Amino acid sequence: MSQSPLAIDGGTPVRTQTLPYGRQSIDEQDIQTVVTALKSDFLTTGPMVGEFEKALALASGAKEAVALANGTAALHTLIACLDIGPGDEVIVPALTFAATANAVAFCGGTPVFAEVRPETLLLDPDDVAKKITKKTRAIMPVDFAGQPADYDRLIPMARDAGVILLTDGCHALGGMFGEKPIGSVTHATAFSMHPVKTITCGEGGAVATDDEKLAHRMRRFRHHGISKDHAERSLSGSWDYDMIELGYNYRLTDFQCALGLSQLGKLEGFTKKRQALAARYDETLTDLEAVRPLEKVPGSSHAYHLYIIRLDLARLTVDRNQAFDALKAEGIGVNVHYRPVHLHPYYQKIWGTKAGDLPVTEQVFEQILTLPLFSSMKESDVDDVVEALRKVTRAYAR
Repeated sequence: MSQSPLAIDGGTPVRTQTLPYGRQSIDEQDIQTVVTALKSDFLTTGPMVGEFEKALALASGAKEAVALANGTAALHTLIACLDIGPGDEVIVPALTFAATANAVAFCGGTPVFAEVRPETLLLDPDDVAKKITKKTRAIMPVDFAGQPADYDRLIPMARDAGVILLTDGCHALGGMFGEKPIGSVTHATAFSMHPVKTITCGEGGAVATDDEKLAHRMRRFRHHGISKDHAERSLSGSWDYDMIELGYNYRLTDFQCALGLSQLGKLEGFTKKRQALAARYDETLTDLEAVRPLEKVPGSSHAYHLYIIRLDLARLTVDRNQAFDALKAEGIGVNVHYRPVHLHPYYQKIWGTKAGDLPVTEQVFEQILTLPLFSSMKESDVDDVVEALRKVTRAYAR
């Protein structure tokens, strides 16, 4: 049977309107909640911040949650308030968004890059073990794409080495490690509420922890290092405050927290929908020999912020970038998550990293593609993606 020409070669695309790789899901309840907050006396540093923090702590299984401006602010605040700085090393996966390592660099610490496992893209504990030194202060795995890292290995490894185990959980709100919600597995977990994440505040972030002293310090750090914020001064009837340490303006507004609170009520439903769509991908991709979905870790619940495949390039006549372009032409908003951090020009110039430092991660980077996945997608959208993948991989079959 002959196949229609690829859209990139002038053929008819699978979709005439591009399906994005991710997007927010906002309903009328969310809108009305934000409108109510906008009509209140507080736009920032008001009661909705505390309400959102309480709800997020409950959802993440932690005693405390500290709301912050975005996921990067959450990571930076966490590293800074643990007093990680010059002379300290933090082990992070090389395959992640740059903010994971940047948070360490912001504080003068040294990000030490470790390999990921090709089948899951999760931090490889075997490589972590090789990179622990006397300077190591923390290990910070990423729950990549929404799947929990190998904490069965990492928790005892960190304990035995006497270092702090943290989580970059910016992909993983709604996921579970065994019976534990992400947010209660390690000493502290950073979250993101960017529009493509499972829930959104527009922009937003948070840190969940059982460490009450750490939470108190992070709340001060997000408000310039000042002892009392505006709401606290209003309640006490005083203008007086002290700047205790050098902090940042990393506050999250009341109306953003109102949106986040409304979205949190939908977290379970959003997560289940993403899991159902991922299951359909798993089922319908089985006959594509050049496509390999990532493996799932037994005993964990995947939050599916992202659905990522690896291309078996030995079966194709093109590389990942050419396949990317062909899928884009078919109306499929594929993406790539991520360029390994050590290959970014800043890290190569300032930190002396280079190609070849992490060969496993570099090789798998050349194979990966992120497929569209968001909670308002339909099964027919998944079918369109798979049809486009079938069309492209057959046209370029070796």
